[in-house]
Amino acid sequence: MLPTYSRSTTTPATSLFQRKLFRNSERLLVILVLLTFCLVCFCGLFFLPDNFSSNRVFSVYKQLQKAGPEIFIPAPPVAQQGFRGDGGVDPHLLDDREKLQAKIQGEIGDIIDRPEVQKAPPLDKSLGDGVQQEGPLSGGVDEDKTVTTTLKFGPDSGQDSDSSIREKREKVKQMMLLAWNNYKQFAWGKNELRPISKRAHTGSVFGAFDFGATIIDGLDTLYIMGLEEEFEEGREWLRRRFSFDNVSVDISVFETNIRFVGGLLTCYALTGDPLFRDKAVHVADKLLPAFQTPTGIPLALVNLKTGVSKNYGWASGGSSILSEFGTLHLEFAYLSDITGNPIYRERVQNVRQVLRELEKPKGLYPNYLNPKTGKWGQYHMSLGALGDSYFEYLLKAWIQSGREDQEARVMFDEAMPPIIEHMVRTSPNGLIYVSDMKFDRLEHKMDHLACFAGGLFGLGSQTLSNEWSTKYMEIAHGLTNTCHESYIRTQTKLGPESFRFSEAAEAKALKTSEKYYILRPETFESYFVMWRLTHQQKYRDWGWEAVQALEKHCRTPNGYSGVKNVYMEEPQKDDVQQSFFLAETLKYLYLLFSDDSFIPLDEWVFNTEAHPLPIKGINSLYRAAPMTTPTQQ
Repeated sequence: MLPTYSRSTTTPATSLFQRKLFRNSERLLVILVLLTFCLVCFCGLFFLPDNFSSNRVFSVYKQLQKAGPEIFIPAPPVAQQGFRGDGGVDPHLLDDREKLQAKIQGEIGDIIDRPEVQKAPPLDKSLGDGVQQEGPLSGGVDEDKTVTTTLKFGPDSGQDSDSSIREKREKVKQMMLLAWNNYKQFAWGKNELRPISKRAHTGSVFGAFDFGATIIDGLDTLYIMGLEEEFEEGREWLRRRFSFDNVSVDISVFETNIRFVGGLLTCYALTGDPLFRDKAVHVADKLLPAFQTPTGIPLALVNLKTGVSKNYGWASGGSSILSEFGTLHLEFAYLSDITGNPIYRERVQNVRQVLRELEKPKGLYPNYLNPKTGKWGQYHMSLGALGDSYFEYLLKAWIQSGREDQEARVMFDEAMPPIIEHMVRTSPNGLIYVSDMKFDRLEHKMDHLACFAGGLFGLGSQTLSNEWSTKYMEIAHGLTNTCHESYIRTQTKLGPESFRFSEAAEAKALKTSEKYYILRPETFESYFVMWRLTHQQKYRDWGWEAVQALEKHCRTPNGYSGVKNVYMEEPQKDDVQQSFFLAETLKYLYLLFSDDSFIPLDEWVFNTEAHPLPIKGINSLYRAAPMTTPTQQ
């Protein structure tokens, strides 16, 4: 007889059905497993790359298939010749390796690591100095593009009648090819090259992101030089890879505008290819949030992803910088004209109105302005760093507009006399220089950046005859000569970053922090402009001296580098090939040795990154579009 506690009044079957199948903890575990499975399936369906349908992968497969089995053959038998230095035998002769590499390269090309490049048709060598021609765009034309006016350059376009000058121009072109090809080999898609390290320069103004600053900055130089294959390589990368979307990084509004927007707009003007216009709009739209301040004066930095903007903390209590917010007008005004969207012009026109209405101390523009209060920061004035290109854009906005923008010319002519009175000085030995000024005190220091001013005063003199024209030209010659002196007074014949004027020295850097040269173009810009305006042979001679100095001290086997001390006979290199070396330095030297009809100054105006923009009403490549209602930004 069983104990009463073990008895049961139900059958085993009944007990099975009455008992709960799963405890609560077991149910939760099953649910979690099912949810995890569903999540994995969802992510696999929508987020993983579609490798199996990818044209890229399929293309690689087909190319490998086409290459045939010979690229997978085993190593050849041991050679009877070709012994190594250690006594062993090399089983792979150099000859065989080269043949194998050539086979793979010929069949597969750069499918995996390089953008596909469409071969451009040969440039029309009969176009001479760059004749406008109705027809397809130069190279890589998509099927949906319409026929448009294109300015094409052949190898002989713009050649000078003097054979020695033609040789010098060809030398500059070869320098461009060295710089470009090594960038392509070691830093393609990155911003800049380290030619000695043979890798990308991740410490550039645009950081480590793949924005291709050298590509976009150098494209128009390639086009102008008639380097069609290289131009198409850059265009194809731009089409396939370039984007500012979904990148959380703060970029400089100023640098992005002059290099990216300016470079893209020039390529659009030269080719009529809408790709360049549309990419310029893409970049400019990313900069527009910087203008959202109480005064409309843009901030210096903008985050590409969030649109959040800010100023540099060191800039006089968070002020905006004159040369940065004042160097947007050429690009934004032209962008409005070619897109029909007035918002870009409205933004920069507002900046000008704010500046026009402000009271200027002694008629001078301080370098800092508070974007919230609309008041000047510390009274530091300069025609070099922090101030320079604002004054340049006043004159050039008037030129670009076909001389319709009278306000810009008036503001330029109002700004120059106070600068001449308070900041332009002559040294005891007769060197004319423009000094920085801080709180009514001259520093008697001139930046290399201010060496563009020779060309600026020259343009101001030649484009409008007024009571200041003679004085402008006198200063133009004097400043350009002084900058040349700063070059020839060094051991390298390259100019320092800044140079001073005192009883101890003239046109010479005195501080270690001022003795470097980073491939800057400003002095060569003035050589080019002054040659075009005056045809004085010394400007071409000085330019050739610069080419020889660059070749001797800045050239490396894999590109060009700045130097850390121009006063040393064998200076240490900084291992950076700046993007503006391709965009400005080489372009100005190339144009210096070209005929005047090649990118003539009466049809083109150069932005501060040396990207030529067409002059409205004079140059048929201006390509203005009807205006539309601005979109909400």
